[in-house]
Amino acid sequence: MQRAEIEQAFYKAGLGARVPEIDRLMRASIRLLTKPVNENTLQVGSSKLGGHPDLPVGVKWPEHDGQALSFLAQIRLTDLLTMQGSEALPLWGTLWFFYDASQQTFGDQAQDCGGWSILFNNDLSARLQRVPAPTELPAASLFQACALTFHDELTLPLEPALELPDSHWSDEEQEAYEHALELLRNPADLALPHHRLLGNPDTIQDDMRLQCQLAPQNITDPDDPRVAALEAGALDWQLLLQIDTDAGAHMHWANNGMLYYWLKQADLRAWRFDQSWLILQAE
Repeated sequence: MQRAEIEQAFYKAGLGARVPEIDRLMRASIRLLTKPVNENTLQVGSSKLGGHPDLPVGVKWPEHDGQALSFLAQIRLTDLLTMQGSEALPLWGTLWFFYDASQQTFGDQAQDCGGWSILFNNDLSARLQRVPAPTELPAASLFQACALTFHDELTLPLEPALELPDSHWSDEEQEAYEHALELLRNPADLALPHHRLLGNPDTIQDDMRLQCQLAPQNITDPDDPRVAALEAGALDWQLLLQIDTDAGAHMHWANNGMLYYWLKQADLRAWRFDQSWLILQAE
């Protein structure tokens, strides 16, 4: 998706007056395209989805409540240096993403904390080794190794009014905006998994940022008196990584769902990846 395409879709949808706001709505994203491979053909430390993690010697496979988590992805950050938006990430090092092997962590309550893990290492002297999966992990929690290629992609939010609180959007404009999003969807691309780093998420249900803000406090009632004080900070949350259902990787999240790893912008700038929150959404 390029800016010129977005502008054309706005005009076609009758949103010409909103074209000047496009730059405030767009976010650069790094799309991850997968290709199933024999993991033995991948160099230790390579970016990949699924397979087995290449961890620094001495680093243990993450667990939660005594149960090993599933390994999902490994991102070598130097692979992203030419990508738009990569300046939000460390220049070098590796990120590893893990998730609840039983897939019962949805990110809607404080007790879910620990049902996922992000590891980060930027020690250039660290020696990486491919780590076999713990024997207790069921076969369904082990995923096909996939090589990754990275592509720049501009993204738009689902609800522009949330991004531009100073710019009132009418119901009619929201409807026109949704039509613009439809015009931008490529049928061939829709058939592919949508894994991405950064940018706006491919939201399946509702905007997730307020949930990221409230769930760690175990607030599930929108009428809870604590909501008002926390609501203002919801927009501080930034998508770090989304992992889609991907048949080639043997990854299936609920009913054609996605996993979303979120981080507050200040934590992202400080590389505090242990402060993330995860949400699973499905159809």
